[in-house]
Amino acid sequence: MDASRLLILIFVVMSTFECSGSDTAKLQCEDNNETIYLVEGEALYFVHDAPARRILSSQVLKWYKNNSRIEYISYDEKERIHLHGGVIFFLNVVPGDSGLYTARHERRNRKCNNYNVEVKVFEASERENHKLLYGKIENSNQNKNLKCPGPARETCIKFGGNFTWYKDYSLLQGHHKDNMWVLNSSKQDEGVYTCICTWRHNDRLYNTSGSRWLNVLDPESYPHVEILSPLNKEQFADESLVLKLNCTVECGRNVKDDCTARWYVNGDQVNQMAGYNQTIKQIMAMPSKTTITTAILTIKKVSAKDFRAEFNCSGIGSYTAKSATLTLKRRASITSLVIRAVCGLLVCVFAAVLVKCFAVDLALLFRPCFHLRSHEKDARMYDAYVVYQMQKMDKVTEYTLCQFITQVLPSVLEEKCGYRLFIQGRDDIPGEDRMELVESNMKQSRRLMVILTPGSGSGSEMTDQHPDSLRDSVIGGFDWQVGLHHALVQREMSVILIQLGDTGPQGYTHLPIGLQHLIRKSAPIRWPDVSRNAAARNSRFWKRVRYLMPATPAKRCPQSAFI
Repeated sequence: MDASRLLILIFVVMSTFECSGSDTAKLQCEDNNETIYLVEGEALYFVHDAPARRILSSQVLKWYKNNSRIEYISYDEKERIHLHGGVIFFLNVVPGDSGLYTARHERRNRKCNNYNVEVKVFEASERENHKLLYGKIENSNQNKNLKCPGPARETCIKFGGNFTWYKDYSLLQGHHKDNMWVLNSSKQDEGVYTCICTWRHNDRLYNTSGSRWLNVLDPESYPHVEILSPLNKEQFADESLVLKLNCTVECGRNVKDDCTARWYVNGDQVNQMAGYNQTIKQIMAMPSKTTITTAILTIKKVSAKDFRAEFNCSGIGSYTAKSATLTLKRRASITSLVIRAVCGLLVCVFAAVLVKCFAVDLALLFRPCFHLRSHEKDARMYDAYVVYQMQKMDKVTEYTLCQFITQVLPSVLEEKCGYRLFIQGRDDIPGEDRMELVESNMKQSRRLMVILTPGSGSGSEMTDQHPDSLRDSVIGGFDWQVGLHHALVQREMSVILIQLGDTGPQGYTHLPIGLQHLIRKSAPIRWPDVSRNAAARNSRFWKRVRYLMPATPAKRCPQSAFI
């Protein structure tokens, strides 16, 4: 008998389920979904937005759990989960209460609305789970406004509960409103802020909480927009090649969404122009956190029209804008550059060779244009003191020396060039002390001119010689000693070395050490006695002698001034 009753009961239940399933299949239902997260031990008063506005009677709504009509939701208010009117209460929830709760509203036209709420209950140890957070507050405002999340706030307002705020689950004193201000926020204020509402239902106290994450961003800064590139108004380009142009804009700090850079060609945007492609890149420079946006314009093939076009780089910030104009210029070909470089090099080499070969001529040419004041103040009487020595020499050499000293040298330098020379034996005063005469006239001379002959300066065999009788005397070694002393030790005068004839196999080794030193510094000028133009003022020999002579000849003074 019991078995038969059980079979009948099962049949009735299955028939009812099949009928309801067939009825449901015929209904056209629209789903509205929502998800709530609860912590073990908390409570919640929940009502969907749509039923709250349009459905007030519990007879219109039918509640199910996990899409099953067999699941029974009690109306007994002593139960932890129960219905009351068009709402549902979750009291002191446990993880087993998790599931899908559906409120179905069936209408006469065979249509219905399913108001689904998925409840997920976390254990108390999982309070810090990020899914329990009702979003993140993230902006650059200095003062932050934290609002209590909707479920906790609505429950507290409905039942007249009290608000309490926590930061990282530590109590914050003095905050009992549905919102909380964090003034002058800084990085230290970041964290999880939890609003807990304590409310009363059927003479029992319950808690409902909601948490938000506060992220403090650095304050935004909106200075004037600056164009970092291009800096020049022109840029060289090669025709028929690919070219990339950068439009780089600096907008300020933490203004990622308010920093725009773009290119315009002749006032038109390049996005839809053939032959051009534009890409945008944005970076935040560290550690300044400055926002920099770059628009890269790629010209696939530079053509003649691009050299006539005007490229405009435009930067737009939150409050200011700036632009820069750029034009393209043809780059000179490598061939023309090489030709110019070679021509320039050849000109430099030619100029260097010209200066090297004609240095003396150029110096003499421009010497009158550059008078030195030191020369004008030089009051010495003679331009050069002529010293010559000879040992035993043949008659040809003796004759050559006599002609050069007495005729050629005075003829060119004194008569044609205006210089004053002191030649021993010609300009000395008879009866005057020789040592005093040499010393005095040497001091009154601006140059020391040394005439070198084969075998001159060999020492013990030297004797004084006057131009009128070169066979009987040679100018003594005292002139050499005084002259070398003034040139090497006192450095009061420069030395001009003139070589008559060949030096012979011994070279200059027989000369005094001081004179050898001067010869190593400046090679003697060789007298070309066999040349027809040797005595000409503009011959190469005399140009070199004049180059070493003072730029301005000594002023001629009355003879009585020196007596």
